[in-house]
Amino acid sequence: MNIDFKSRENRPGVDAIKKIAAHIREDIVLELAEAKSGHPGGSLSCTDILACLYFNRMRHDPKNPRWERRDRMLLSKGHAAPALYATLAECGYIPKEELKTLRKINSRLQGHGVPIETPGVEIPGGPEGIGLSEGIGMAFAARHDKNPARIYVVMGDGELDEGECWEAAMAAAKLKLSNLTAIIDKNGLQQEGKTADIMPSDPVPEKFRAFNWNVIEIDGNEIKEIIDALDKAEAHESGPTAIIAHTVKGKGISFMEGKVEYHAKSLSAEIAEQALNEIRNSPDYG
Repeated sequence: MNIDFKSRENRPGVDAIKKIAAHIREDIVLELAEAKSGHPGGSLSCTDILACLYFNRMRHDPKNPRWERRDRMLLSKGHAAPALYATLAECGYIPKEELKTLRKINSRLQGHGVPIETPGVEIPGGPEGIGLSEGIGMAFAARHDKNPARIYVVMGDGELDEGECWEAAMAAAKLKLSNLTAIIDKNGLQQEGKTADIMPSDPVPEKFRAFNWNVIEIDGNEIKEIIDALDKAEAHESGPTAIIAHTVKGKGISFMEGKVEYHAKSLSAEIAEQALNEIRNSPDYG
């Protein structure tokens, strides 16, 4: 696909991005099957969000990953790195063949991203909660420098257990960082169970509103809803926006959907083949 990512012109629409997301899911499964370790559930839940950011929304340049005026996506839920790597490969930052090196010794594609060494990776992600603070620094610096870059931080709902998230939320609102958008991948599950059981954070939208954020709630696996929410976030000029994206852990693979055991699970050849068959036979794959 020939796209000028530095421009907003002629970007793929909803149907095209559905196909892109299906191919990203395919590569996530292939990566994890080769690595025999990693995090399928949370990678698959945020795939649609990343596809919309990189292919419809963000201004960036695979040929010049450190372009100063680029929009930035910070994957705060760093364990979902397979989704980021597959998205970067789909854009052309790294060769698709390199995805086979996930988590291998001396690979650029480690379990959490390696900034600078890996083109397109902005932060390592993890420890949980740090991404929003880093995003505030980038957004504040961009505004100070009159740089039009927008900062997007993709977070997990389990990550909201961390107090740092809420300290950062206060700071972002105080600084009125309208160039900052936090996207909460709210799939309801974390490593050891349901987020509601481990450390209840609901009502999340009301909490962000109480911290003076603009809040938008969406189905985070529906491409049109994601794009519409990104439009609204960009139009909001008086402070940061939180997009609460209700997603499904393991989205796109029926036997993984909503299953906490797929938070971190190695994929056998048999499981990977079953998953790939589902993806490749879905109406969005083409």
